[in-house]
Amino acid sequence: MYYQNVFRQPVRKITVVGNGQVAVEPDIATIQFEVRTVDEQVRVAQEENAAIMNQVIQSFVQLGIPRANIQTVSYTIYPKYDYVDGEQVFRGYEVNNAISVKLTNIDQVGIVIDTAVANGANRVSSIQFSVEDPSMYEQEAIVAALQDAQTKAQTIANSMQLAVPPQPIRIVEEVNRVSPTPYYSVAAEKSTTPIEKGQLVITATMRVDYSF
Repeated sequence: MYYQNVFRQPVRKITVVGNGQVAVEPDIATIQFEVRTVDEQVRVAQEENAAIMNQVIQSFVQLGIPRANIQTVSYTIYPKYDYVDGEQVFRGYEVNNAISVKLTNIDQVGIVIDTAVANGANRVSSIQFSVEDPSMYEQEAIVAALQDAQTKAQTIANSMQLAVPPQPIRIVEEVNRVSPTPYYSVAAEKSTTPIEKGQLVITATMRVDYSF
């Protein structure tokens, strides 16, 4: 008579976390510009704002930036008040128009900023660097993280003097893209605002369970 063994041996496992990272040169820059105007009459503030923003956009087009890469991100109108001797005093209406500009030529960043300011933009609210297609670099980071996890698991197995190499039975993946805050400043001796693009670091973290 055949008896099935219903008692299974418990799975012994170890869990390690592998880390991998890849440094990448950014190839895309996205800059947000704003035009703010204030007037006691809302219509006047709107018209002045529109004229300036149209001039800014046209200056970008003249630099060769496609209109498809220029996008409005916000448009707001609200009254402005000051407080004088504890009393609220109306100062006019503020109109704020913000656009984002995507640049595929990183070397243009400084020139684009200077051009925008020269044509009436009165705020540069953000600069973000990125890569057009990060998938290849994410895969590289994942491979590096898995190799790191395997090395750690093998080190633990060696220290425990295990005869059989540990086998992966469960993998949890987590990919993070990290971008440093860009720095820029105006230097009087230079004709173009200097921009430091730095590097993007794409990291992958892999938590792996190994049986032994």
